[in-house]
Amino acid sequence: MFIVQGEGRGHLTQAIALAGLLRKHGHEVVDVMVGKNPNRVLPPFFEEKIGCDVTTFDSPSFNYGKVGKRGRMAKTLFTNTTPLNLDRFRKSITRIVRRIGRVEPDVVVNFYEILLGITSLVHRLRVPVVSIGHQFLVDHPDYAHRSRSDQGQFALRLNNMLCSLGTTKTLALSFYPMKDFYRDRLAVVPPLLRSELFEQEVHDGGYILGYVLNPGYADEVREWHKKHPDVKLHLFWDKKDAPETLEVAPGLTFHKINDSRFLEMMAGCSGYATTAGFESVCEAMWLGKPALLVPAHIEQEINAQDAAGIGAGIASQGFDLSLLVDFIPRYAADTAAFREWVARGEELFVRHLTTLV
Repeated sequence: MFIVQGEGRGHLTQAIALAGLLRKHGHEVVDVMVGKNPNRVLPPFFEEKIGCDVTTFDSPSFNYGKVGKRGRMAKTLFTNTTPLNLDRFRKSITRIVRRIGRVEPDVVVNFYEILLGITSLVHRLRVPVVSIGHQFLVDHPDYAHRSRSDQGQFALRLNNMLCSLGTTKTLALSFYPMKDFYRDRLAVVPPLLRSELFEQEVHDGGYILGYVLNPGYADEVREWHKKHPDVKLHLFWDKKDAPETLEVAPGLTFHKINDSRFLEMMAGCSGYATTAGFESVCEAMWLGKPALLVPAHIEQEINAQDAAGIGAGIASQGFDLSLLVDFIPRYAADTAAFREWVARGEELFVRHLTTLV
């Protein structure tokens, strides 16, 4: 059984990839629950591709403020702990417990959903739990990257701890191999990438691709394009009332999130601008695409440092696409080494998920 944090698309695509891998080896994914903010739409591609029943529940989420850019820690804490929201989350915990009892899985896989950790604290779950996430890499003693603020580092470690309460084993997704940390039952594993990625034909279509989940960044890109109308841009967003395709100016087109179309366009872009979510950065690395990394919250800030450190992208505090245009000729990531690491994933995930003692 999978329980997935539904903020953004990263954990959702991880779940799709792992489901396919497990089924290939004779295992069954019997049920999926997704924690989400009521204001977010669960992308249709997830229900189409996960291959089993999907239910949703209310879960804590980042608050991006009025401008809709970076996550705001204090505001996030305040909005998620109001009496109304706490009551909603209490009901979600009850739903999780009942669902696990009804499904009776052999293993529950937690894709960084904090309410499953809290559920394990409040209720004794009689089933092994494996927690998966790139965020857990900050708990590894040899990991070099940190948040720029001690407060941010503390918040991320606290969130890791809450997400992994009751966990039997933790799998930390990484851009590159590291030693397993046996004392804390922490294993380092490759990214979980969708099979469709490996089928893409890589080429240069002469445009920049962007993923701007937070609405404030869309406005920032519009302003940049007014000054650089000769640069062709395609951006994906999840604005509810937007059409499938919206050309807001010659050379600037917004697309509603479409899983297949996104991968096709990434395979053909000259460079990729993103809020530094782990999965989309990995997809860009696999395809050999230079990236502009604009973190919207603490975890993405560390992702950006990590990816920039291995030459996969350039970090920025905003969507100044001029930085990406300048970086494209200097891109020097070791795509071959990354692909070799990804190829080891199948064996490692099956082994770790079937040896929990």
